[in-house]
Amino acid sequence: MQRGRSGEPRPEPPPVDRSGQRTDAPTPLAGEGSGVSAAEETRAPGVLTLTAVVIEIPELALVVLVGPAGAGKSTFARARFRPTEVVSSDACRALVADDERTLSATPDAFQVLHLVAALRLRRGRLTVVDAVSARPADRRPLLELAAAHDCAAVAIVFDLPAELCVERDRARGRTVGERVVRAQRDAVARSLPGLREEGFEAVHVLPAAPPGDAATVRRVPLPVNRRRERGPFDVVGDVHGCLAPLLALLQRLGYTVGAGPGGEPANAVHPDGRRLVFVGDLAGPGPDGDRVERLVSGMAATGSALRVRGDHDGEGLPSHLVLAGGSLVVTHAGIRREMVGRDSARVRWFCLAPEAGWADDYTGRALVVHGHDPVPCPRWRGRTLNVDTGCVGGGLLTSLRHPELELVSVPGQPAG
Repeated sequence: MQRGRSGEPRPEPPPVDRSGQRTDAPTPLAGEGSGVSAAEETRAPGVLTLTAVVIEIPELALVVLVGPAGAGKSTFARARFRPTEVVSSDACRALVADDERTLSATPDAFQVLHLVAALRLRRGRLTVVDAVSARPADRRPLLELAAAHDCAAVAIVFDLPAELCVERDRARGRTVGERVVRAQRDAVARSLPGLREEGFEAVHVLPAAPPGDAATVRRVPLPVNRRRERGPFDVVGDVHGCLAPLLALLQRLGYTVGAGPGGEPANAVHPDGRRLVFVGDLAGPGPDGDRVERLVSGMAATGSALRVRGDHDGEGLPSHLVLAGGSLVVTHAGIRREMVGRDSARVRWFCLAPEAGWADDYTGRALVVHGHDPVPCPRWRGRTLNVDTGCVGGGLLTSLRHPELELVSVPGQPAG
């Protein structure tokens, strides 16, 4: 949930394509909102046969496997994740007691599990928790871990019949018994309707095999992750609805502006393939907010511009962008080092309204270019640069050329 300047909460929107990010979502199949999508399917009258199931997971997430003993969680995880990505309660019990069947070691085992998961998330590593996690009390510490590290929590629920789980449990060497399996299965069933409300960003429900055993996990880049885009870039400060200074800046930077059907500026391209990155607040007190929006939207649609969300922009844009192999971060108002490359409500809010003095405390290696706070001239503070030079009201409109680190400014909109 994001908050506006007044502090009032507003719902988080899904990503939109104005910034070139993904807008699609999995197609529910195993019940509305299940989060299970079919890559291929065949249909007959009244019959839906799944031939492939695709589960999309953010590249940085805490994945919580939910299901009773015998549901196949460990088998599922081994086939779809790296061994180092999976933190198993059984393995942690064996670490602390030399035997995963030593139930008295369970509290200590979960201390180890939570510690390892927290350290992995802090380092930006996808983490899969392989435990029963049948009750809300079991899942709550994991949700708190995800929130503390500004990453999504995703649940994969194994909604298999109790009889099948009991049969599988009997067939393995470390049985827990029918009574325990059925109790776990009942707890999972009771939890299922409220999992999203607990705080999971997505809930994927796998029914009995097939198609559960045929499921494929697809890792989806976060909207803020554009590391593979190397530029070169021209990062533009707050435009605030001032079209004439923006056109003058584009000309100074070497862009060719194209007109739309009505003769108004509708696109701009650079002969050397440079791309514009806007720090947000395209609209504002200037006289041409709609025309600026149409021009920048046209550039974004053709790939010649990227943009982040400012507090005067509509929802759906990324809070920040990580570019040029991680050497450049563009945001509207500010960001902490540990937030770079992460996407959560806390990160999105901070990027719009950072705490005072954030730039003095920033210790990251990436250069952070931002706007939001007007200054008479571009202001460097350590590895941060403020390019909001007061375009509206007689200041300047400024751009940073990256990787050259050259500053280009033009006169802004005259006051009055």
